[in-house]
Amino acid sequence: MQWMIYGANGYTGELIAREAVSRGLTPILAGRSESRLQPLAAGLGLSWRAFALDDPASVIAGLDGVDLVLHCAGPFSATSSPMIEGCLAVGAHYLDITGEIPVFEHARAQHERALAAGVTLCPGVGFDVIPTDCVALRLKELVPDATHLSLGFETASGLSPGTAKTVVEGLGNGCQIRRDGRIKDMPLAWGRRRIDFGQGPRRAMTIPWGDVSTAYSTTGIANIDTWVPLPAAAILGARLGNLVRPLLGSQWLQRQLKALIDRKVKGPDASTRARLPTWVWGEARNAKGEGKVVRIRTANGYSLTIDGALAVTGYLLGQGSAHQESKGASGYTPGYITGYTTPAALLGSGLITQLPGSGEFSVSDI
Repeated sequence: MQWMIYGANGYTGELIAREAVSRGLTPILAGRSESRLQPLAAGLGLSWRAFALDDPASVIAGLDGVDLVLHCAGPFSATSSPMIEGCLAVGAHYLDITGEIPVFEHARAQHERALAAGVTLCPGVGFDVIPTDCVALRLKELVPDATHLSLGFETASGLSPGTAKTVVEGLGNGCQIRRDGRIKDMPLAWGRRRIDFGQGPRRAMTIPWGDVSTAYSTTGIANIDTWVPLPAAAILGARLGNLVRPLLGSQWLQRQLKALIDRKVKGPDASTRARLPTWVWGEARNAKGEGKVVRIRTANGYSLTIDGALAVTGYLLGQGSAHQESKGASGYTPGYITGYTTPAALLGSGLITQLPGSGEFSVSDI
């Protein structure tokens, strides 16, 4: 089966491409920039295709003969929909590394079309959202009658250019949570509490993380919020930012901030990624207030994205026999799924424990 990394000349796409080659894999490298793709492909001994996503016919032509696309070109709010359409048209599986709630919701809305095409749509096969998605499923297994789910993570890793642009896009949108099964818009830093993500209690606030969408698909829990630790000053700044949210979302300021990112943000280097792990936390409780807390230490987010994306890719290409034969922490044996799905629904809650740099789940009572 032929597969493609689109956005291979970006920070994360190139990391994945290089690791794929080191494992003996031969993806087609693709993206918009021929001048950047050609030398990368030549250096890795891979084929390449240059095409933009603004013309459906060009996308379909670019995907000719491709069985799976690992989409790494953000911001996914602009790029995911045309690539999903191309994949549905040619019958290719679609994976991406987004963490954007609207992208997950759009992909989920294409479920019936993906079933008809016989393909899998599984966005979020990187740090966004494999570790938190697996924690969400593990908590559902531990608390089957859970009504409320909270998820979060702590990391000191820097941002790639694509991730930084996604953060900038979200500045004008405030926070999002799920209540009674529906996604609700809330002010920035709407929720505030102290959380022990794995290194002791930290001040934390709610953020609009992808699990507000994906964890609902994975678990069916109707009330979901997502958290990160931040200094008190940063939380106060986020709250004050609600006063100027229309300005933060203006096209002019968005362009200026993204141009600054292009000039200044390079993404963490290999040594930084190696020494900065991530701590992932989740909490589920039922209507009686009973529940469990799950924590797990994982590799750096970007390293996890490389390994996680290739694990799901390998599974869909029929190279994931290790995942098919071994049961995860839940005792769940993964099976092939068409239509829209999530990483944990596809490969089980134990997926995260099988990735390099991950520990085992730590479980405690609330």
